[in-house]
Amino acid sequence: MKKQIRNQVAAFFLLLPAATALLALPGTAMAQPAAPELRSLQVGTDGGLQAGAKLQFTLEGTPRGQVRLTVRGAPRTIVLKETARGIYTGSYTIRRQDRITESSAIRATLKVRNRSIATNYTFPAGIASQDVATAPAGLKIDRFSVAPVDRIEPGAELRFTLNGAPGGTAEFDIPGVINNVAMREVRPGVYEGAYTIRRLDNLAPSRPVVATLRVGDRAVTSTLTQPLMADAKPPVIRNMSPRDGESVTRGAATSVSGTFDDAGGVGVDPKSVRIMLAGRDVTAATQITPQFFTYRADLPAGRYAVDVTAKDLVGNAVRQTWTFDVASAVSAAPATVLLQVTSHANNAVVEGSPVVVRGRTAPGAVVDVKVNAVGTLAGLFGMNQDLLTQRIQADGNGNFSFSFTPQLPLPGTRYEVSMTAGKDGMVATETKLVLFQKQG
Repeated sequence: MKKQIRNQVAAFFLLLPAATALLALPGTAMAQPAAPELRSLQVGTDGGLQAGAKLQFTLEGTPRGQVRLTVRGAPRTIVLKETARGIYTGSYTIRRQDRITESSAIRATLKVRNRSIATNYTFPAGIASQDVATAPAGLKIDRFSVAPVDRIEPGAELRFTLNGAPGGTAEFDIPGVINNVAMREVRPGVYEGAYTIRRLDNLAPSRPVVATLRVGDRAVTSTLTQPLMADAKPPVIRNMSPRDGESVTRGAATSVSGTFDDAGGVGVDPKSVRIMLAGRDVTAATQITPQFFTYRADLPAGRYAVDVTAKDLVGNAVRQTWTFDVASAVSAAPATVLLQVTSHANNAVVEGSPVVVRGRTAPGAVVDVKVNAVGTLAGLFGMNQDLLTQRIQADGNGNFSFSFTPQLPLPGTRYEVSMTAGKDGMVATETKLVLFQKQG
């Protein structure tokens, strides 16, 4: 579909693929759920295709991937970043030596893990003729806002308001969900429109929403900067490891980790997370996602203070501090039961069912296991289910295993696995393993 919007300030176009997607995979693999997808590409410009004009790209596809664009006539590759789940954005300023025209092909490549897909797009007719110098005086959008909802769920109504030039026509787009939703001018210069979320909508709280205001054959656009959700509750940091006051024996590496819980909120912004260990900033060396953080290092014996700060996507802040000790050697008496998980690392991602956990402890030791499932999808009602409570005994070599089957394996669900190993004459040991259901 080609759609021409004569916009003198910033226009967006929904471009449908101009060619069949090319996959470096056999034809039968294309039907697999794990195959990446490219769904749409939007292009905006503030001055046609002239030197100095800035092109804005918004692509929708499979989340958690890497996107690169090439435009015929421009020698540089354009890298898009994932700014919301499955939404990739980026920009490019046209240089004097570039030879970009309306017939220049745009090739988008999306790589997810070891699979990639490439699709060709074209510029819409008329984009090169846009000229910001002739924009009519007074044609602008003063404000584009939304009345936040408590939850992003089917049936919730999003109500938008646009303040701008009177006597025009206004509409808004939610890329990948709905386009060209009309807004009614309820009084001079004030336009209102609404959209009711459907059951199958893939609508993240941070997904961009774009409004367009037209007067005659001229148009301006504005991107919503407000969150769609009313989130006044800060996130919570849980499952800290080592636990507060715990003493761990020095080994090859000590893992300092925790999980973020923003149930019903918009989710933690990984860029806002800061990790301080014994007064030293170790953020750059820490694996950080919206769900958890993990720092691993060979720590000398001593006491360590951990200070973690983070914010969600609307700025609600959280801070968590605790201390733990690293001991240089195991105490001579009493002996402590060994308890080690051998099948999964902490904060690992799992897929399929059932989930099998294996470990090692003292021969013949008894292990009490409890598994709890916690829903973490932003904007949805929280889920907290007890999946398993079981007592098992290790074999003569100390090996043990157990499995659990998620009742509703929603993407992003957090599984909190608690294990306590005990044996007569030895000090019991407790450990916790956190797993996440695979996204997408």
